[in-house]
Amino acid sequence: MYSFMGGGLFCAGVGKILLVISTATDYWMQYRQSGSYMHQGLWRYCLPGKCMTLTDSIAYWDATRAFMILSILACFFGIIIGVLAFINYSSFSGFDKTFAAGILYFISCFFVLLAMAVYTGMTVNYYGKRYGNWRFSWSYIMGWVSVVLTFFSGIFYMCAYRMYEPRGPMSR
Repeated sequence: MYSFMGGGLFCAGVGKILLVISTATDYWMQYRQSGSYMHQGLWRYCLPGKCMTLTDSIAYWDATRAFMILSILACFFGIIIGVLAFINYSSFSGFDKTFAAGILYFISCFFVLLAMAVYTGMTVNYYGKRYGNWRFSWSYIMGWVSVVLTFFSGIFYMCAYRMYEPRGPMSR
């Protein structure tokens, strides 16, 4: 059980770091315009030599930002509850922390998956039709890696929960 929780905490920790880096950095997309490369993230875009804040309230950027922040929060609370389950902290009786941490990791995975799907769909639809020389960049890829890591965190914690829960006719 503890090996599953340890694996889940490791995946969740790395996934949380990648979520924060992905959300905060400006390399979701790179494109070439007027002979120079530019890049943009969720919060600002950069031209050669200077970066500017994205001030437009475009719905898909706002949705992607919101889903990424919700994912970070769910993963953060999942890690806290997961650590409490790992050290067997028992101030909440009747509350299975292993199960709760697994659910929070799945919620985090769901939110980051929504964010990545919205961003991917809208970016491909808009830039794919208008510009030929663009590509997704490393911040975007970190977002997809965090989808996988938060999913496996949830799997590991659900496996730990299934190993720990009482079974059989004598368990009640």
